[in-house]
Amino acid sequence: MEKMKFLHTLYALLTLSLYIHTPIIFANNSPQSDSTTSILDVSSSLQRTLQLVLSSDSDRQQGTVKRHGRSSLNLSTISLSLHPRSSLHKPLHKDYAALTLSRLNRDSTRLQSIYSSLQFNNPKSFQTPLTSGVRLGSGEYFCRIGIGTPPRDYYMVIDTGSDVNWLQCKSCVNCYQQTDPIFDPINSSSYRQLSCGSTQCLALQVSACRVNSCLYQVSYGDGSFTVGNFATETLLFGKSSIPNVPIGCGHNNQGLFVSAAGIIGLGGGTLSLPSQLKAKSFSYCLVDRDSSGSSTLEFNSVTPVDSVFAPLIRNPKTRTYTYIGLTGISVGARPVTIPPTVFKIDNTGRGGTIIDCGTAVTRLQVGAYNPVRDAFRQLTQNLTSADGVSIFDTCYDFSSTPTVIVPTVWLVFEGGKILRLKPDNYLVPVNSGGKFCFAFAPTDRPLSILGNIQQQGTRVSYDLVNSVIGFSPNKC
Repeated sequence: MEKMKFLHTLYALLTLSLYIHTPIIFANNSPQSDSTTSILDVSSSLQRTLQLVLSSDSDRQQGTVKRHGRSSLNLSTISLSLHPRSSLHKPLHKDYAALTLSRLNRDSTRLQSIYSSLQFNNPKSFQTPLTSGVRLGSGEYFCRIGIGTPPRDYYMVIDTGSDVNWLQCKSCVNCYQQTDPIFDPINSSSYRQLSCGSTQCLALQVSACRVNSCLYQVSYGDGSFTVGNFATETLLFGKSSIPNVPIGCGHNNQGLFVSAAGIIGLGGGTLSLPSQLKAKSFSYCLVDRDSSGSSTLEFNSVTPVDSVFAPLIRNPKTRTYTYIGLTGISVGARPVTIPPTVFKIDNTGRGGTIIDCGTAVTRLQVGAYNPVRDAFRQLTQNLTSADGVSIFDTCYDFSSTPTVIVPTVWLVFEGGKILRLKPDNYLVPVNSGGKFCFAFAPTDRPLSILGNIQQQGTRVSYDLVNSVIGFSPNKC
């Protein structure tokens, strides 16, 4: 018996040693026999859940903005502090399990919003919403940006699934609660109302005209919305100010935007912040969503040389969302058999895979999810299974062990490039007692979505000139 315990301990130590010395990212490498498993640090993950639930408002960190030196680009490299929702908004749930269910519900609402917006119809009229949204899930991460002259700093949600930048404005017909004082355009000398015939107004998907002043409306699939005046304003990034950026001044806003003053759109449309900055690239690194730490959102910074690159694909039917050239998934270093059409965009613009920082859980079409899940289950038969939770159907009880050996999960991009996910990117705690779930979920829609759980701890770089997306680990 003692000999068996010794052999088991020796095997775990050898596996841990292999994991530590195995590169996280592979490019054009063949799967290695020692890359079939990884070590999940159960204790560390559970400690974060306890700290999050027990933390007080006084522990919340205040963000700062900073500006790096000039690069070879025309626009200076700009860097903004990036914070997870947990660092600004104290959860009001009794425990981590309740918080998890709330997050998953919000995430499902986000998913419906994306699917609704990709119906490829183009509304021409300005319509007042008839329903009010109580959940949005528009994003899990916030940046700090100065707005107006003189500038005031505001926490803004970053959203790769949006183009229109907007924030709440006085006077409010209907405004939700936010951390910062509501923006008052009267106090800004750089605020300029846009006319109905302006290029920016005409670029809106839904707009209206009142006394030659442009009105905007952005509606989300769950009924959440923002309505107000469309204007230009000066944005401040550290010491660099960018004038005449189109921004919605929302007087009627509903949805669970949770503490943020508004949204910064990082989509591919002409009104998004990267387009307005004429940025050649932007990148972000998402810290763990249960962390009180922060990272950066950067424009025109140099892509890390160790990045694994995937094609950045534009769908001709929509400019907003960024599609990525995902071709397959490997579990335990073995490719999973998935029909090749699953990740393709068809000739109607449907299908494909988008990368989104506002969706938490990666959604895979059933034709991809089922074989991936089954492959993972097959290699975890030695682990203690647990009942599913909400959208998660593959869960485990890790309450009796500080670490656990789990199969590796790789994302495979066009050209055979491989991104090896860390265990924290695909096994997440759903309570503080040791219950973890496989952080993928199925969808019967033709569109797959690469969510932010799989992006955490990796700098994701959008090279807009060369149309590639780079993934580099540990560059937060």
